[in-house]
Amino acid sequence: MSIRRRASLGAGLWLLVGVAQATAPAPGADSAAYDRLFQQAMDHYHLPGLAVGVIEDGQVVYRRTAGERAAGGGAAIDADTLFKIASNSKAMTTGLLARLVDQGRLAWDDPVTKYLPEFRMHDPWVTRNIQVRDLLIHNSGLGLGAGDLMLWPEPNAFTRADIVAGLAHLRPPHSFRAHYAYDNLMYVVAGEVAARAGGKPYDQLVREQVFAPLGMRRCQVGAWRPAAVGNLAQPHMRAGRGNLPVREDGDLVADVPSMAAGGIRCSLNDMLAWMDRAWLRPDPERPWLSETQRRAVWSLHTPMPISQRMRDWDNTHLYGYGYGWRLSDVDGQWKVAHTGTLMGMYSSLVLLPDRRSGFVILINGEGEAARTALGEALQKRLLGADPALDTLHYAAALEREAAQPRPPAARKPDTSARQPVTIAAAGPRAGVYRDPWFGEATLCPADGSLRFTAAKSPLLRGRVMQSGGRWLVDWDDASVDAEPWLDFATARDGHATMHLAAIDPDADFSYDYADLEFRRLGGCP
Repeated sequence: MSIRRRASLGAGLWLLVGVAQATAPAPGADSAAYDRLFQQAMDHYHLPGLAVGVIEDGQVVYRRTAGERAAGGGAAIDADTLFKIASNSKAMTTGLLARLVDQGRLAWDDPVTKYLPEFRMHDPWVTRNIQVRDLLIHNSGLGLGAGDLMLWPEPNAFTRADIVAGLAHLRPPHSFRAHYAYDNLMYVVAGEVAARAGGKPYDQLVREQVFAPLGMRRCQVGAWRPAAVGNLAQPHMRAGRGNLPVREDGDLVADVPSMAAGGIRCSLNDMLAWMDRAWLRPDPERPWLSETQRRAVWSLHTPMPISQRMRDWDNTHLYGYGYGWRLSDVDGQWKVAHTGTLMGMYSSLVLLPDRRSGFVILINGEGEAARTALGEALQKRLLGADPALDTLHYAAALEREAAQPRPPAARKPDTSARQPVTIAAAGPRAGVYRDPWFGEATLCPADGSLRFTAAKSPLLRGRVMQSGGRWLVDWDDASVDAEPWLDFATARDGHATMHLAAIDPDADFSYDYADLEFRRLGGCP
């Protein structure tokens, strides 16, 4: 894969991760235990950067940051550095909607078409009956991550109007309100509902209704210029034992369609203000949300499956989705939480409301395991568990899980013995294809090889290769880390078709290749 070809570029960069800045904890706070957990995560996972904040009984007791905004750049992360919070944006979207409900501009059981008459689902009955609340709780009937290729990888040329129109072409694999399946497109729709109900663009409403009243002074949404804002963490991919900056910000951060689902950036200080002022310790004289809407947002609406890990680690009995939050019990305590994941950026926010406590983790690298291990250790610390249950304890547990033998169908096949597909071998498979929601893609000769090119997603471009008897695409950009198989067939009406399928069974679900149904329109131009 192309990721291996670039690994050597960052092989020594991990040595620079030690650039750090620590913000002093609250007076009298015992920060040594948190320092230990923090440093274990930095050292064990060789993270490019990390920011952690902890609240205990309504007081910020710990802030610490370490690493660089961009590996090798020398600029240290601090408590005002902006990170992509990814899906932790969802709770800000639902908070905005709850404010609009408090203001009488919206009701949770309003039909979506009241605000978006152009909105269509694949099933007309669902179109008529889907309510605002259904946009937020992952019960739409869509498959896991359906349509996410219109959002990511960024940048791309899809608009919010494209996404709303594309929903009609996504076939649901199960019934409306039947069960939980995480999706992002419904949050894009929710952002548009907020804009219509509030009478202003989504980004303006978020700034006015969320950031300003809560004092989240550094958060950014919509279009903005990095040079004017400054102090931005950049995403990284792993490169050997080091970290390589990828998809770095240019002169303009665009008004991306994913804003309401995962497009907000905030600093550690901003996230602590969000936790404290909106949720753990709201102002009783001027509450940001009414108690009625706080209960609505934090009520379990869609049950979620409980993993064996949750049972073993946390003794969890109940688990489900509220409005932009995951709700569960952990060692007998009520937990309200969410995570955020984008290429090269990971976040986690955990609240223990009955204790007025919680924490936030922000990582600007490939940090899934680090987020899990450090988050579990911080949670146990807040619950007064055995100090031996530290970051390294949970890191070892994750590594034991990963070492367990897997059935062949769950393993990524070896495609290293791949060869380019020749232009002559392409034959009638070459041509222009179209999918009803994703748009056009070409399978055509360029630069002496057969190449796949998506018209509206410039990062989805690569050389067509053959491994065994199948074709695949080797993406040009190493940060696009889920390669697809290409399969060809003939539809009943005689049209040639092309389908994609993720090679790696563990590929991120947002690479929703299985939802694509390309039909050949004609030969290459």
